[in-house]
Amino acid sequence: MFNGRHALNLDAKGRLAVPVRFREKLSASCGGRVVLTQHPMDNCLVVYPEPDWEKIASQVASLSDATPQERGLKRRFLGQAVEMALDGSGRILIPTELRELINLDKKTMLVGIQHRLELWAEDAWQAEQAGLDMAGAMPDSVKSLAF
Repeated sequence: MFNGRHALNLDAKGRLAVPVRFREKLSASCGGRVVLTQHPMDNCLVVYPEPDWEKIASQVASLSDATPQERGLKRRFLGQAVEMALDGSGRILIPTELRELINLDKKTMLVGIQHRLELWAEDAWQAEQAGLDMAGAMPDSVKSLAF
């Protein structure tokens, strides 16, 4: 569904203008209703179309509360989730609390990861990309793919 990346700027109110090709897909798949939350493992935010969010949120909610890691995952991923809709201009307002969590300022990268979008501070995205070692040891699940 979502592929590619876009360098974008937040406006002074913390709104992000979603690129037209992503906006059209969001409108078609969920009427522009999305859920925004902190990624549980990376220094970015994730944007899910509402139907996809409901599926992943159910999976996370069904985890046990037996370990601090599972409880922490629920708090980070579910507890910070914000439901919203694209405004008439195709923008989403990134809440201040979520922006502060990942040091999101004006310059951002919006990255399509098939069923979700990731929103990165531009410098964090560049550091993430610079740190990737695609030639290093890959998990077995990746070795079977034919690129």
